Amino acid sequence: MTAMFVVLLFVALLAGCSNSDNNGPLGGTPDTTPPTVESTNPINGATGVAVINVTFSEPMSATSISAASFMVKGPGVTVVPGTVSYDAVTYRATFVPTSDLTSATSYTATIMTAVTDVKGNALSNNYVWNFASSPAATTQLPVVLATSDGYVVLAGSTITNTGATNITGDMGLSPGTSVTGFPPGILVGTQHVIDPSATQAKLDLTTAYNSATGRTLGPISVAGNIGGMTLPAGLYKSTSGLAISSGDLTLDAKGNSNAVWIFQMASTLTTTSGRKVILSGGAKAANVYWQVGTSATLGTTSVFKGTIMADQSITMNSGAALEGRAFARIGAVTLNGNTIVRPLP
Repeated sequence: MTAMFVVLLFVALLAGCSNSDNNGPLGGTPDTTPPTVESTNPINGATGVAVINVTFSEPMSATSISAASFMVKGPGVTVVPGTVSYDAVTYRATFVPTSDLTSATSYTATIMTAVTDVKGNALSNNYVWNFASSPAATTQLPVVLATSDGYVVLAGSTITNTGATNITGDMGLSPGTSVTGFPPGILVGTQHVIDPSATQAKLDLTTAYNSATGRTLGPISVAGNIGGMTLPAGLYKSTSGLAISSGDLTLDAKGNSNAVWIFQMASTLTTTSGRKVILSGGAKAANVYWQVGTSATLGTTSVFKGTIMADQSITMNSGAALEGRAFARIGAVTLNGNTIVRPLP
């Protein structure tokens, strides 16, 4: 009897393991929770389109996501031809129109219930959102940095460094007086601490910050994580913060070396460890501007491009590299074994 009981128990355990695709290793409740849409770009009601994508709450079945289950229509019920792809890292599906969208036109995007997660659970309902293309193609002018152009680090309160940071360009502090960590940090440039040059540079930084904040020509709405996207030149506006995570951000100038990107965000800018901003199509770091409503944090070993103008502070974690400028209008710039290089014009 005892031997027979052991055999039966072993068989039962094997049967439980055979259901582990949808259950725990010994069985349990199957996964029947439908996936949801976490975010879209453009957001519902936005005017201005750079990319059309949707981020899901969990891993999805790539084969269920196609031009038949992710559709864009406009004007009216006219189907927009395009291609659809799915990124398993970011849980993001992207629709790329075959040709440019018509300007000043309303569009409707729909994710069908044919879309399923990897366990076969479908969306509960079609997910529908609306947006409009910009009235016309818009070209942004560069942000004028004036005397702050020659600086790569500017701060209001303190500049602190730990480790072998290497800075190529001038460094300035005003009205604060505390600069620490140089050496071991190396500055290939001039340090200005509450001297006339630093004072004027800070005034020009405030003017540049306000200029970037005040841009209103053809804004494109973005939100949350923009990692994994490829964005053409333009003015990008977030009513909250922006992050580059679960994928790198590519800025594509499409052959125009004068292309300008301005990112406006109401709160934070964050990159996660190892993430990159990649320039393509002739894009230049000197023509990329990040207006940050509060503070910016660059993750460990991340690679960033452009001029960061933060209202409060900037923190560059260990090994992060910047081709551009770290400008903290009021607070501190905190460094830790970083490389910062002034971008070529």
